[in-house]
Amino acid sequence: MTAFLEHLRLMARNNAYANERLYEACCTLSQSEFEAERTNFFPSLRETLNHIWEVDRYYLDALCEEGKGLTVYEVPHLETADELKEAQAMEDQRLIRFCDGLKEADLERTVLHERGSNGAHQETIGATLLHLFQHQVHHRGQVHAMLAGTGLKPPQLDDFFLEFGRHPVAEKHM
Repeated sequence: MTAFLEHLRLMARNNAYANERLYEACCTLSQSEFEAERTNFFPSLRETLNHIWEVDRYYLDALCEEGKGLTVYEVPHLETADELKEAQAMEDQRLIRFCDGLKEADLERTVLHERGSNGAHQETIGATLLHLFQHQVHHRGQVHAMLAGTGLKPPQLDDFFLEFGRHPVAEKHM
């Protein structure tokens, strides 16, 4: 197995770890704190976490060639942190299984991305996964920053790859 394929598999596990840590914090907030308007790209923790979940579903649909395309966005937003935690964990496990099932040749295979008025585009599985992981990191950083405005200490999300200081939650994802 190449280093790139191993990296993608580790990133899928890191994603599950970081999401679990964020949801540990978000699930302790009251519903009003979870929905409160905050300065960010999306106006609340709830909306940002729904966006992460939606986009994960969109890209997993493309990667798994399920054919739902943009209809994945037609599902109503989830209301509570507990609902989102469960739904996100399911997608995180789907992503891990997908990455674990990849062969080296799959990384250059293209999949269709439906882009609405911009048409459909073919992208490689490798590039799609890199984009998905970057998207997740980007928006989780926003959630992390918004948590700082709640009175909660935002959880550390970077204790995953190195053995020294690895968070116990990371161990179960390794």
